[in-house]
Amino acid sequence: MTKYILPILIGLTLTACGQSQMKTPINAMEQFDQFKTKNKFVEDMSTFYPGIADPELKPILTEKINLAADDFKAVAQSNDPTAEKYQEKIGVGLNRFSELYIQLDTEDRERICSYFEELMDIVGLESSAGQLNNFMYGFDPNTKN
Repeated sequence: MTKYILPILIGLTLTACGQSQMKTPINAMEQFDQFKTKNKFVEDMSTFYPGIADPELKPILTEKINLAADDFKAVAQSNDPTAEKYQEKIGVGLNRFSELYIQLDTEDRERICSYFEELMDIVGLESSAGQLNNFMYGFDPNTKN
Protein backbone atom coordinates (compact mmCIF):
# COMPACT_ATOMS: atom_id res chain seq x y z
CA MET A 1 0.00 0.00 0.00
CA THR A 2 2.86 2.42 0.80
CA LYS A 3 4.27 1.93 -2.68
CA TYR A 4 1.07 3.54 -4.02
CA ILE A 5 0.87 6.40 -1.52
CA LEU A 6 4.24 7.94 -2.37
CA PRO A 7 3.57 8.30 -6.12
CA ILE A 8 0.14 9.76 -5.36
CA LEU A 9 1.61 12.30 -2.94
CA ILE A 10 4.30 13.28 -5.44
CA GLY A 11 1.68 13.68 -8.16
CA LEU A 12 -0.53 15.84 -5.94
CA THR A 13 2.43 17.99 -4.94
CA LEU A 14 3.47 18.56 -8.54
CA THR A 15 -0.09 19.41 -9.50
CA ALA A 16 -0.42 21.88 -6.62
CA CYS A 17 2.83 23.61 -7.62
CA GLY A 18 1.74 24.04 -11.23
CA GLN A 19 0.03 27.12 -12.57
CA SER A 20 -3.72 26.83 -12.43
CA GLN A 21 -5.72 28.32 -15.23
CA MET A 22 -8.16 31.09 -14.34
CA LYS A 23 -11.53 31.40 -16.01
CA THR A 24 -11.94 34.82 -17.62
CA PRO A 25 -15.29 36.37 -16.63
CA ILE A 26 -17.74 36.77 -19.50
CA ASN A 27 -17.88 40.56 -19.32
CA ALA A 28 -14.15 41.12 -18.71
CA MET A 29 -13.40 42.56 -22.17
CA GLU A 30 -16.19 45.11 -21.80
CA GLN A 31 -14.92 46.01 -18.32
CA PHE A 32 -11.37 46.51 -19.63
CA ASP A 33 -12.72 48.87 -22.30
CA GLN A 34 -14.76 50.80 -19.72
CA PHE A 35 -11.72 50.99 -17.45
CA LYS A 36 -9.59 52.45 -20.23
CA THR A 37 -12.13 55.13 -21.18
CA LYS A 38 -12.82 56.45 -17.69
CA ASN A 39 -11.18 59.68 -16.60
CA LYS A 40 -8.33 58.80 -14.26
CA PHE A 41 -6.39 60.63 -11.56
CA VAL A 42 -9.27 63.02 -10.89
CA GLU A 43 -10.60 63.99 -7.49
CA ASP A 44 -12.62 61.20 -5.89
CA MET A 45 -13.81 62.04 -2.41
CA SER A 46 -15.37 58.57 -1.96
CA THR A 47 -11.78 57.32 -1.63
CA PHE A 48 -10.42 60.62 -0.28
CA TYR A 49 -8.27 61.05 -3.38
CA PRO A 50 -7.70 64.80 -3.97
CA GLY A 51 -6.73 64.39 -7.62
CA ILE A 52 -3.27 64.24 -9.13
CA ALA A 53 -0.68 66.39 -7.39
CA ASP A 54 1.08 67.38 -10.64
CA PRO A 55 -1.48 67.82 -13.46
CA GLU A 56 1.28 67.53 -16.09
CA LEU A 57 1.72 63.88 -15.08
CA LYS A 58 -1.94 62.99 -15.63
CA PRO A 59 -1.70 61.98 -19.32
CA ILE A 60 1.55 60.10 -18.71
CA LEU A 61 0.19 58.15 -15.75
CA THR A 62 -3.10 57.51 -17.55
CA GLU A 63 -1.25 56.04 -20.52
CA LYS A 64 0.80 53.79 -18.25
CA ILE A 65 -2.20 52.45 -16.35
CA ASN A 66 -4.08 51.92 -19.63
CA LEU A 67 -1.12 49.87 -20.89
CA ALA A 68 -1.53 47.71 -17.78
CA ALA A 69 -5.18 47.21 -18.75
CA ASP A 70 -4.03 46.12 -22.22
CA ASP A 71 -1.59 43.69 -20.58
CA PHE A 72 -4.35 42.18 -18.46
CA LYS A 73 -6.67 41.99 -21.45
CA ALA A 74 -4.01 40.10 -23.45
CA VAL A 75 -3.63 37.54 -20.65
CA ALA A 76 -7.41 37.24 -20.31
CA GLN A 77 -7.74 36.56 -24.07
CA SER A 78 -4.93 34.01 -24.09
CA ASN A 79 -5.53 30.27 -24.11
CA ASP A 80 -4.02 29.86 -20.65
CA PRO A 81 -4.66 32.80 -18.28
CA THR A 82 -3.13 32.09 -14.86
CA ALA A 83 -2.67 34.07 -11.65
CA GLU A 84 1.06 33.95 -12.25
CA LYS A 85 0.74 35.52 -15.70
CA TYR A 86 -1.44 38.32 -14.33
CA GLN A 87 1.03 38.86 -11.50
CA GLU A 88 3.84 39.04 -14.04
CA LYS A 89 1.89 41.78 -15.85
CA ILE A 90 1.44 43.65 -12.56
CA GLY A 91 5.23 43.69 -12.24
CA VAL A 92 5.63 44.94 -15.80
CA GLY A 93 2.97 47.58 -15.24
CA LEU A 94 4.40 48.85 -11.96
CA ASN A 95 7.86 48.99 -13.50
CA ARG A 96 6.52 51.48 -16.05
CA PHE A 97 6.13 53.96 -13.20
CA SER A 98 9.70 53.56 -11.93
CA GLU A 99 11.17 56.61 -13.68
CA LEU A 100 8.38 58.79 -12.24
CA TYR A 101 8.19 57.21 -8.80
CA ILE A 102 10.06 60.02 -7.03
CA GLN A 103 7.62 62.57 -8.49
CA LEU A 104 4.55 60.75 -7.16
CA ASP A 105 3.09 61.68 -3.81
CA THR A 106 1.54 59.11 -1.49
CA GLU A 107 -2.00 59.68 -2.75
CA ASP A 108 -0.96 59.22 -6.38
CA ARG A 109 0.88 55.97 -5.57
CA GLU A 110 -2.19 54.76 -3.68
CA ARG A 111 -4.34 55.65 -6.69
CA ILE A 112 -2.08 53.68 -9.02
CA CYS A 113 -2.40 50.68 -6.70
CA SER A 114 -6.17 51.07 -6.61
CA TYR A 115 -6.27 51.01 -10.43
CA PHE A 116 -4.30 47.76 -10.38
CA GLU A 117 -6.77 46.40 -7.82
CA GLU A 118 -9.62 47.30 -10.20
CA LEU A 119 -7.89 45.33 -12.95
CA MET A 120 -7.39 42.41 -10.56
CA ASP A 121 -11.10 42.53 -9.66
CA ILE A 122 -12.08 42.36 -13.34
CA VAL A 123 -10.39 38.97 -13.71
CA GLY A 124 -10.87 37.71 -10.16
CA LEU A 125 -7.20 37.83 -9.22
CA GLU A 126 -6.93 37.74 -5.44
CA SER A 127 -3.28 38.66 -4.91
CA SER A 128 -0.59 40.77 -6.49
CA ALA A 129 1.96 38.52 -4.75
CA GLY A 130 3.08 41.48 -2.64
CA GLN A 131 3.93 43.68 -5.61
CA LEU A 132 1.46 46.45 -4.77
CA ASN A 133 2.80 46.64 -1.22
CA ASN A 134 6.35 46.74 -2.54
CA PHE A 135 5.40 49.57 -4.90
CA MET A 136 3.58 51.51 -2.20
CA TYR A 137 5.82 50.96 0.80
CA GLY A 138 9.08 49.57 -0.55
CA PHE A 139 8.41 46.20 1.12
CA ASP A 140 5.64 43.69 1.60
CA PRO A 141 4.45 43.85 5.23
CA ASN A 142 2.83 40.43 4.79
CA THR A 143 6.18 38.65 4.46
CA LYS A 144 8.40 37.78 7.38
CA ASN A 145 12.10 38.58 7.26
